Amino acid sequence: MRVWKQWTDECRTTRKSGSGPRNVTSARDDRHLVRMARTDRTASSRQLAALWSIATGVSLCASSIRRRLLQCGLRARTPLYRIPLTHDHRRLRLQWANQHRDWRADWQHVVFSDESRFNLWYHDGRIRVRRYAGERHLPECIIERHSGRTPGVMVWGAIAYHRRSQLLRIVGNLNSNRYIREVLQPEAVPFLQSLPGAVFQQDNARPHTARIVKSFFAAQQVQLLPPAACSPDMSPIEHVWDVIGRRLARDPRPVASADELWMNDLMPSGLEAVSL
Repeated sequence: MRVWKQWTDECRTTRKSGSGPRNVTSARDDRHLVRMARTDRTASSRQLAALWSIATGVSLCASSIRRRLLQCGLRARTPLYRIPLTHDHRRLRLQWANQHRDWRADWQHVVFSDESRFNLWYHDGRIRVRRYAGERHLPECIIERHSGRTPGVMVWGAIAYHRRSQLLRIVGNLNSNRYIREVLQPEAVPFLQSLPGAVFQQDNARPHTARIVKSFFAAQQVQLLPPAACSPDMSPIEHVWDVIGRRLARDPRPVASADELWMNDLMPSGLEAVSL
């Protein structure tokens, strides 16, 4: 009834200025809160509330913290992850990019290969960073990610412009001899030979760059694309691994062992199920 009366009397339905509950914090307090959130981008609203109470002696609930930061344009978003890069890594990456920036049709002949590991347990990484729109690539909004050993299945695969290889399971540690015997000889080389003018891409992991592997490539006349420094995240096949990982994470069937994970119908047919 109040809305109707306001409309008939004033021809509007908006709330009057100054009505409603007042903010607990002032504009100055909000600026202080934003500085705290930007100082520690990964601090949760509960942690910020505790820091606020220590700094000001005033209690402020976590929901109020979130509302104030949201009003100021700071949203809690999933951070961008990257591998640690040294100055030399960055310099060599830039040099590699400059050498290949004029490639056009050549990329259609490149076969991108890689190993990936799919773990038994999936987590979405509940770490969030508070940032403004457009700040995704700021150093303080990025979290470095190191690889670690967890129970799962290690696989190898390769993709070309219109083709893809079989997905191979790798049990145990992969060394240069096993790389030749279990990956290159039975799958990689026949796949390359079926593609005229193919150029093979692999990262610079030790099993890939051993002298015995280089000699094998020379004997098989395999043309290689030199990898960029510390380059696992630069290959397009990383997107394929991401698609397979997301599909496995959405699968409701419980998995108790690595063998069960490999027998999942989403795994051996994983490359075929991904649209290139």
